[in-house]
Formats: sequence, C-alpha cells, structure tokens
Amino acid sequence: MRKTILMAIAVFTMIACKKEETKEIAVVQTENFKSFGDSITAEGVISKEELLAKFETLKEGDTVEVKFRSEIKDVCQKKGCWMNMSLNEDKNTFVRFKDYSFFMPLNAAGSEAIVNGKAFISVETVEELKHYAKDAGKSQEAIDSITEPKVSYSFLSDGVLIKE
Repeated sequence: MRKTILMAIAVFTMIACKKEETKEIAVVQTENFKSFGDSITAEGVISKEELLAKFETLKEGDTVEVKFRSEIKDVCQKKGCWMNMSLNEDKNTFVRFKDYSFFMPLNAAGSEAIVNGKAFISVETVEELKHYAKDAGKSQEAIDSITEPKVSYSFLSDGVLIKE
C-alpha cells in the first residue's frame, strides 16, 4: 500500500512539474476590401512604381494587362465615373471603368485601391480635358485655361478593390 501511495505521489509530482510547451502563433494581418466591377483578388499586384516603369516603355496604341495598387487622388464628383491614382509625386494614371458598368464612391479620394485592367498611353483632346475639369469641380477660369491636348497615362479597369 505504501508503495502504491509513493508511486502515485511520484507520478503526480512528475505531471505537475512537466514543462508547459508554448506554441507561437503567427499573426497574419488580412486586409478588407470593398469590391467594385468584376470580382478580383489582391494576388499578383504590382506597385505603382512598377506600373510607372511599364508606362514609360509604352507608345500610343500599346496596352498591357496589369493589376496595381496605389492611392486614389481624386474621383469624379458627379457620379464616380473616373478617378486619378498616384504613380509618384508628379504623375498619376487616369482610370475609367469598362463600359461604365460600375462607379466609385464619391468620397474614395485618399483611399488605397487595387485596380485590374489595361494600361495604355492616350492623347486627350482639349474638349475632353475641359469636360473632366468640369466634372472634378474646377473653376471656370481653370477650365478656360485648358488650350492644348495632353498625353496621359490611362487605365481601363474591369475591377477595383478599395481598402476599407
């Protein structure tokens, strides 16, 4: 009986002194996005700097399929039918939406977004530039100062993710 009691005490002591194993849990941050247009994912995204490098190799008529991530600089304030996204401090890309089948929230400026579609170089006429300036809410003086066409980096998007 004494042996059994001593054995039980030894077993309980060993169990009580057993070193607790700690497991490290990797914290994976997930980003939440609101989706517009075709359903797209955040995978395979290139940076705005990589897109700018691609634009600099294009000539008028060339297109490249790409998905990139950047900040929305401004959005059409009438219905959200276009937006400008930053490529660097001085350059933006003008984003329109395929077949005008979806629009951006009017308050999306300043948000981070992922855009999927076709990048290309375009030449915008004076009439188009004045229309876009009016949509952006520019002053009449600013609209009247537009007198020459502009070569710009353009993007036709089929899907957009805006970070929530």
